[in-house]
Amino acid sequence: MDVIRDDDRPELQAPILQGLGQAVPQVDPPLALRARVLDSVAGKAAGVPAPARPAVWQFATAASFALAVGLGLYTSQLRGRITTLEDELRDTRARANAADQRVADAQRTAAGAQVSLAVLTAPDVARIDLAGQPPVAPGASARAFWSRSRGMVFTASNLPPLPAGSVYQLWVVTKEPAPLSAGLLTPDAQGSVSETFSTPPDIPQPVALAVTIEPAGGSVTPQGEKYLIGTVGQV
Repeated sequence: MDVIRDDDRPELQAPILQGLGQAVPQVDPPLALRARVLDSVAGKAAGVPAPARPAVWQFATAASFALAVGLGLYTSQLRGRITTLEDELRDTRARANAADQRVADAQRTAAGAQVSLAVLTAPDVARIDLAGQPPVAPGASARAFWSRSRGMVFTASNLPPLPAGSVYQLWVVTKEPAPLSAGLLTPDAQGSVSETFSTPPDIPQPVALAVTIEPAGGSVTPQGEKYLIGTVGQV
């Protein structure tokens, strides 16, 4: 005999299931269980287990701090390097300026030496000795070599220190009423000076050379006291 099972007759399953549900009393789950289920579901939805969140946050904070410290150190090192480069640049410029100054000084010295040589070897060169004048410069002395065609070489020693705002001035005394200025003189700390001057080839016949103290910048005609005087022979 064939046995007819309930699962072979779907029209009988729905009333049976409904009857079973009504036969069991309804019981609400505890609130604590509900909270645990919700927390578990929230953690899964976020894709990160709830206990792991503090560890991730601490890692991110540590990484940010390490990055900040690294950037601070790099910035400090970069500033130090920039300061070093700026100092090296200033030193290089200073050395270059000093080298340029030495070159300029050497060029002036060479030019002066050429003029001196030209004057000293001129066929018309004349020597003039100058003596210090008491009481202002009894120990001073000077010597000039003058060529009408090539100029003058002048050296002096033991000149007294200049008062503030003044300068020594060399004069060519001729038979004309007013002496002619040959140029200004600034001795070193020992009172020595060496200069070369250009003089006009048509200058009247000199009869003497004189050195006076004049205001800074010089004078048109001698105003100060005479410190050196020397007579000129026939040239």
